[in-house]
Amino acid sequence: MKLNEALFPKLRLRRLRRTPALRRMVRETTLSVEDFIYPLFVAPGHGLRSEIGSMPGCYHFSPDTLPDEVEEISGLGIPAVILFGLPETKDEAGSEAYHPRGIVQEAIRAIKGAVPELLVITDVCLCEYTSHGHCGVVVDREVDNDQTLELLARTALSHAEAGADMVAPSDMMDGRVAAIRARLDESGFSHLPIMAYAAKYASAFYGPFREAAESAPQFGDRRGYQMDPPNVREALREVEQDILEGADIVMVKPALAYLDVIARVRQDFHHPVAAYNVSGEYAMLKAAARNGWLDGQQAALEVLTAIKRAGADLILTYHAKEAARWLKS
Repeated sequence: MKLNEALFPKLRLRRLRRTPALRRMVRETTLSVEDFIYPLFVAPGHGLRSEIGSMPGCYHFSPDTLPDEVEEISGLGIPAVILFGLPETKDEAGSEAYHPRGIVQEAIRAIKGAVPELLVITDVCLCEYTSHGHCGVVVDREVDNDQTLELLARTALSHAEAGADMVAPSDMMDGRVAAIRARLDESGFSHLPIMAYAAKYASAFYGPFREAAESAPQFGDRRGYQMDPPNVREALREVEQDILEGADIVMVKPALAYLDVIARVRQDFHHPVAAYNVSGEYAMLKAAARNGWLDGQQAALEVLTAIKRAGADLILTYHAKEAARWLKS
């Protein structure tokens, strides 16, 4: 058949869009609850379940309130959570990040005691734990890359010893995946995977998270270690380096404004790809929905589907619980 013989009216692309059944049958991208990783914020105290003002539907939990929450999460079919901790006290070295009785370590134990089969991933960074709010050791108002590696490795090991199933370094220090891999391997945790925040951009979309995690830097910014938003070739170099150092999963963060980066990483590498649908992306949809400017459910599912379509195998998202319910309905 010649090309001109296949054109309208013989070719009618709308034929396969006529009914929901037809659309489902030819759908190219399928969003599943099994794609989701749900972030949780844990804080000291007892009986704490306090909503985060800029992130409606998300809460601070104390370790004793986590069992009910994770039982609900598991019951929805969500396979994994990632933990972020707010410490009791902060210091220059972020020492509560790697304390054996630190807030994340206690949260891991609480979750594993309640729902052992739920996959527990831990964010490995120092920004929530340092008095200056930066992601590493500060020397002369600069983050010292190499001094920071030892503390990140200690933090990852303490999470592993507490029962974490996976660690996820988010600091963007050079060499941190290799340092963590070496420390885990020499300590008997060679089986523990690493999900590296491989291409983490210095983004404006982190604002609500910094309220939730109380992690805003006290001076300067993080542009000296997080990636410059205009760059994509650099992202591929970062991903490649993390893979060479031993990362098992690579992540792009944020997701919605960086779909092109997700697609390039998916195209160029064979490792599982995660994408973080971050706090600002979540909050702006919630705000628009509350104002009646868009359909919140439809918009959230469209965003999550776009992230999956771009090439993400795993999606870290604050929409996970509600999306799990929507997908079942």
